Amino acid sequence: MSDVTRVDYDGEGLSEEHVAPTPWQQAQRWVDDAVERSHARDDVPEPYALSVATVDASGAPNVRTVLMRFFDERGPGFLTNTDSTKGVELAGNPAVAASLTWPSMYRAVRFRGRAELLDRDEVATYFATRPWGSRISAWTSRQSQPVTSRAELETAYETYAARWPDRGTADDVPLPDFWGGYRIVCDEVEFWGGRRNRLHDRLVFTRTAEGSLDDASAWVLGRRQP
Repeated sequence: MSDVTRVDYDGEGLSEEHVAPTPWQQAQRWVDDAVERSHARDDVPEPYALSVATVDASGAPNVRTVLMRFFDERGPGFLTNTDSTKGVELAGNPAVAASLTWPSMYRAVRFRGRAELLDRDEVATYFATRPWGSRISAWTSRQSQPVTSRAELETAYETYAARWPDRGTADDVPLPDFWGGYRIVCDEVEFWGGRRNRLHDRLVFTRTAEGSLDDASAWVLGRRQP
């Protein structure tokens, strides 16, 4: 590892006087900034990429990257096959941690809390907006299960594509029973801003009462050492 290139982070960081009054407002600011930068430059290719960590029945952690498809005052949400490894693990233990990370901006948002299943109507509404091919793929992939070859996967795709051909309508592919999603009900939201000499900013909203991410009375703000 002697050839590691060391980069000093020259981000803006985040100070108490500039942080938004609620974790949702601050997170939305940074998400908007990341989306805007993804349009203006090529160094934020997927601003909604969300790393999601769960634990299995033995307590061993698992992490993977999904796309954040919902984000409002209730918390960030993502879609998945609920029979997948993450779905099985969340059914056994809803504890979850997630992170939005934008290295080129020297920023990250960390969420910790518990996962709750999304309402079925909300899932159906989103599913109808997906491209036809993505809806067919939802049926094709028995996510996390073994498959003998790429050819087997593509054959399954063609089978479902023939069953539900593209008619150009939102209901030409039915919503699978095993396809759903989760919302993270947060107890903690941390904002990390990279600074020079590794003296990064870590401002953390911690839940102190019931309330949404946009309810200032439900959160207390603190700073942690980097």
